[in-house]
Amino acid sequence: MAPHSDHPGERAADDPIKLLAIRDTPLSVDEVFRAVGDDAAGGTALFVGTVRNHDGGADVDELGYSCHPSAETEMRRIAEKVAADYPVRALAAVHRVGDLRIGDLAVVVAVACPHRGEAFEACRTLIDDLKHEVPIWKHQRFSDGTEEWVGAC
Repeated sequence: MAPHSDHPGERAADDPIKLLAIRDTPLSVDEVFRAVGDDAAGGTALFVGTVRNHDGGADVDELGYSCHPSAETEMRRIAEKVAADYPVRALAAVHRVGDLRIGDLAVVVAVACPHRGEAFEACRTLIDDLKHEVPIWKHQRFSDGTEEWVGAC
């Protein structure tokens, strides 16, 4: 049997970015999971961000996301960096914009790699970098009538 590093499945795919989108319609975990299906991937890590009912000690009633026109370009830049830094077989990321309710899906990302450790690390890097670098803003509306804008996710 050949050593792991000699098999093509142990390396990154030539074109691993399968799905990147910012949408104003509900997101699908199944769609993202299907997008990263790869027979050479032994590990697939998926992160689902949902709208929670609290933040900073205050009750949240609802929130809205808006983005800069460059947001998808920035998502691609980050996805390409993750794909360059890890042996990514497939990668997908979708983020919601518009008004969302408690429990709605705000973001879904997934990364498939040859092994689970790589998949976990790549997925963590992907979501963390998206949250910090993509120009998406959150407008939270609290139960006490106050509101707050939060920058870059």
